[in-house]
Amino acid sequence: MHLLSPTEEHSRIKCGDSVNLRNHDGIKLATFRRQLHSLPMKHVYLVEDHEAIRESVARYLQLSGFKVSSFALLKEASEAIARMVPDLLIQDVMMPDGDGFAFVKQLRQHHGFPVIFMTARGSESDKVLGFELGGDDYIVKPFSPKELVMRIRAILRRVEPKDSSLEEDGSLWVMEDSTLLFDERAHNCRLDDQEVPLTAAEWRILSLLIAHAGTLVTRSRILATCFDYSLESYDRIVDTHIKNIRSKLGDKGQQWIETVRGYGYRFAASRSGGDQ
Repeated sequence: MHLLSPTEEHSRIKCGDSVNLRNHDGIKLATFRRQLHSLPMKHVYLVEDHEAIRESVARYLQLSGFKVSSFALLKEASEAIARMVPDLLIQDVMMPDGDGFAFVKQLRQHHGFPVIFMTARGSESDKVLGFELGGDDYIVKPFSPKELVMRIRAILRRVEPKDSSLEEDGSLWVMEDSTLLFDERAHNCRLDDQEVPLTAAEWRILSLLIAHAGTLVTRSRILATCFDYSLESYDRIVDTHIKNIRSKLGDKGQQWIETVRGYGYRFAASRSGGDQ
């Protein structure tokens, strides 16, 4: 696999950035900046050790309406997260003071905010590992800054609080002697009164399965509904997310979510107090 140098990576990003500096989606820059001030800004943490890439990506994200805090070391990012969690984290993998995969794995023990891996490691095994460790997306360098912004917005749109057809206190589901409370409005999932720490991607998938409880949801439907862009290694990525959700649903994980071999998955619990 060819790994581009920081200079090559910066050139790719900077080229796209300069175009948008002159004309950001047809809006003059001054007008665009005034519009940004009237919108609520999402706070993105960017962890990238190459200064040129870090600065170019941060600048593009700022012009796209995000508040950005940038970090060159995992230690710096960890200290910042301890003080205030971001709306989304963009994480490089090959860092000078540690491994980005291991860093996110540790974060997932305490935090559920969305994570996008941004790295030159583009093999299928690396991508699957990133999702297994709790990543919500994976983008390979070199990349289009516009595509990165699109992916960020897609993820943030999916985790925004929204009106739901569920009752205010959520829906309660039963599997043998276990209960699962799923509250779309409060963004709360509890198994036997213990919080289930779902990532953004896991939440979207479980929400879809519960909304169609008792019926087959195909892998292709999960991808089309839960993600706003195409992904490679489709089946493995969906299967990885399902595996993670099942592990968080305890020893009955495979009973809560059944596999329909060759097609997809089915949420198999019964709704408490009524029909499914």
